Amino acid sequence: MGVKQFNPRSPGTRFRISDDYADITKNFPEKKLLAKKTQTSGRDWRGFVSMRHRGGGNKKHYRLIDFRRNKDDVEATVIGIEYDPNRNCRIALLEYQDKERRYILAPLGLKDGDRVMSGVEVDIKPGNALPLRSIPIGTTVHNVELEPGRGGQIARSAGAGLVLLGKENGYAIVKLPSGEQRMVHLNCRATVGQVGNLDAQNVIMGKAGKKRHLGRRPEVRGVVMNPCDHPLGGGEGKSGIGRKHPVDPWGNPSLGKKTRKPRRRSERFILTRRK
Repeated sequence: MGVKQFNPRSPGTRFRISDDYADITKNFPEKKLLAKKTQTSGRDWRGFVSMRHRGGGNKKHYRLIDFRRNKDDVEATVIGIEYDPNRNCRIALLEYQDKERRYILAPLGLKDGDRVMSGVEVDIKPGNALPLRSIPIGTTVHNVELEPGRGGQIARSAGAGLVLLGKENGYAIVKLPSGEQRMVHLNCRATVGQVGNLDAQNVIMGKAGKKRHLGRRPEVRGVVMNPCDHPLGGGEGKSGIGRKHPVDPWGNPSLGKKTRKPRRRSERFILTRRK
């Protein structure tokens, strides 16, 4: 796990910083754990663009990840650390004692040959999954459920990890990387450890074509558009936005305006807002 720099032999390599993929131990995915992934190019079911700046990109399959970790009290062995084109962290291929294989998110420090388990009374070590009520206070966890049995929903990207701060009234208090503190039911499961591939944040694309390979189309500032295309467009030469606050293409406030609904159901579980 690390990054590598390139000699400036071309404009695309002058500032490029790439992943060295040193932690990859298995080069080909498990065929039985692949699913077809249809390219939508940012379109919804009606065919209209619902997410801008999406399209193209290389074809890829989806890896079926076990976010629930519900195969209790059966020991599994890590037989490979793989690259996943759908996420910035690594995935680990597990083989259970009954020869069943599953993918999980690879935590920091997990390597080939390690043994992991899931259950209520398993050891507290990276890769093991158990309910929050069985995890000691101060432990770093990832892949945390928000509803028991639904599967992990938060702390799943590279380098993510929640800190268990306390337990009270049937809920655990966890601190998110953003600084937000919220309550999660003690029956929700979490995986011990921090998600691996910490250097994902240090990668620099180096050229526009790399983003096109990922399916990301170019983005253009609103102030350089025409007035018919954006509320901030128009003007002679370099001009300001002409408004008190920036807005998005549909006139809604942006860049600092809080858009979270004040009466959202999960509001009562948040103790401290993110910074």
